[in-house]
Amino acid sequence: MLEGNRVSRISVRGFAVASATAVTTVGAVVGVASGSTQQPSNDFEATAGDATLLADIPAGQQAQVQTASLTQQADAQAIAADAAAKKSAEESARKQAAEDAIAKQKAAEKAEQEAKERKEAEEAASRSATRDASSFDVQGSYTIAQIQAMARQMVSSDQFQCFSNIVDHESSWNYKAVNASSGAYGLFQALPGSKMSSAGADWQTNPATQIKWGLNYMNDRYGSPCGAWSFWQANHWY
Repeated sequence: MLEGNRVSRISVRGFAVASATAVTTVGAVVGVASGSTQQPSNDFEATAGDATLLADIPAGQQAQVQTASLTQQADAQAIAADAAAKKSAEESARKQAAEDAIAKQKAAEKAEQEAKERKEAEEAASRSATRDASSFDVQGSYTIAQIQAMARQMVSSDQFQCFSNIVDHESSWNYKAVNASSGAYGLFQALPGSKMSSAGADWQTNPATQIKWGLNYMNDRYGSPCGAWSFWQANHWY
């Protein structure tokens, strides 16, 4: 070592950390600066005594030390890349899950709409297949079985049971039934009975006319005979 010259030595530990500043931005340098031939102080010896200096490593092994430092940098970069890839994959998964949920909702809404349209078509077909009151021959009198047969041909099959339940409770299928106290008349105990004239002038004697009026009343007021029956069950009138 030449007297008066300034000499610095870098430890291996400091070199490895300094080489990785792209990842950690941390450096460590152990050096000595001296302007004379005096021996280093005891404080310096205590600090640097346990460090292996790069200058102390044989030239053939210094490349290995530098390679190890570069490997640390590569490992840190790989970890960062893995974390970024994981975050990207999670974001893609969330986006796909949201798109799948929207697609399922649209499919469910479409299926519901199609089911509604099928039901409406079936109900329309059922109504078109029913007979009108005027298509029945007029008779002097009618049995309960005959009146029920008329009703089955005038009321759609999916509504007939509800329709029948109301007639059972109101008149027991007696088209001439009269309520002594109120004057309500016919299969549906219309009050007054004359309101059934909107379905035909023969409302007093023709059960088909009464059925026509009763069916129209239930559809107009409750949407259907089953709607009327639901109301009747809750209130015992309709």
